[in-house]
Amino acid sequence: MSDVLNPAHYKKGFSNSAEVIDIAENLNYNRGNAVKYLARAGQKDPDKEIEDIEKALWYVKRELGRLIDEEYDEQS
Repeated sequence: MSDVLNPAHYKKGFSNSAEVIDIAENLNYNRGNAVKYLARAGQKDPDKEIEDIEKALWYVKRELGRLIDEEYDEQS
């Protein structure tokens, strides 16, 4: 039976044994999701590696827009 809460593509850790979630949960929502998609790109389904990176880019662009809006609001 597969582990629904901890599938294999979640368990690929970094050199310090940290899992992606350990890093992502210390970031805001957009940044955390971008990191998760980049770190796991293609691991669940190699045919969707580009799609995973596009999803990460979507979150990066959303975060950038949020920061630009925040800066604009501070200058107003």
